[in-house]
Amino acid sequence: MQNSSQTQYDPVGWHGTTILCVRRDGAVAMAGDGQVSLGNTVVKGNARKVRRIGNGHVLAGFAGATADAFTLLERLEAKLERYPNQLERACVELAKDWRTDRYLRRLEAMMAVADRDRSFTLTGNGDVLEPEDGVIAIGSGGNFALSAARALIDIPGMSAEDVARKAMKIAADICVYTNYNVIVETIA
Repeated sequence: MQNSSQTQYDPVGWHGTTILCVRRDGAVAMAGDGQVSLGNTVVKGNARKVRRIGNGHVLAGFAGATADAFTLLERLEAKLERYPNQLERACVELAKDWRTDRYLRRLEAMMAVADRDRSFTLTGNGDVLEPEDGVIAIGSGGNFALSAARALIDIPGMSAEDVARKAMKIAADICVYTNYNVIVETIA
């Protein structure tokens, strides 16, 4: 039997996606797999979980409940319109709303966002986290992709996109909730 603490917001327990953001040599690449799972069943294999927002200047990837993620993407887009070219400010304002608004507080999703200069992870706990090494990963396969990307990031000749694609393949080799149908968006 589950107790109430087990049914609360728990991004670690979510299954069904892998999003990876890699920053290297002045470029950023965000990759997301296409698998949508319902329990232990694959429902769809070609979902698009990485999008361009903010007039194409911001990459956003999401993990969690799809409707919740789209609600958050719309809210972030509105914040970017209010604070153009200020990704950090837009993320902080969204995180404040997400944490304090009764409706938003119930949304179960995580987001990775990046522009040409900065990358952030956003959570419903009010977190706006910037990685120290330029690599972000979220979702059930996130730790696999993160480990692979960190191992690959210093290999000479690999671009941010190369690292993201190879790390996502490694994650798909290991995580049953990650597939090989990967969408990659880049900002040079």
